[in-house]
Amino acid sequence: MTDVVIVLTTIPEDLDGDALARTLVEEGVAACVTLGPSARSTYRWQGAVESATERPVTIKTTLARVAALEAAVKGAHPYEVPEFLVLPVTAGSAEYLAWVRATTTEWP
Repeated sequence: MTDVVIVLTTIPEDLDGDALARTLVEEGVAACVTLGPSARSTYRWQGAVESATERPVTIKTTLARVAALEAAVKGAHPYEVPEFLVLPVTAGSAEYLAWVRATTTEWP
């Protein structure tokens, strides 16, 4: 097990994903943000089945930065309850894991 994690979220198709990604990296809460292509999500919300076109977002960070990342995502997100799933990274290349740590810990 490592201290590096993958965070999954989605954003509405019309939200500026590039701006969100840049902000998260500039603020040091993410080492890398990958924006996926648009996809159709179907879910239950407030008792009704809904559908929306969204973009999946994959964020690489460390456990130490998860709380700050969650606050940043929620602050920029229009959803009342945005997806925010933290997945453990059990292993990875030593160089990549070191890079994720370095780029998310060099902040005041």
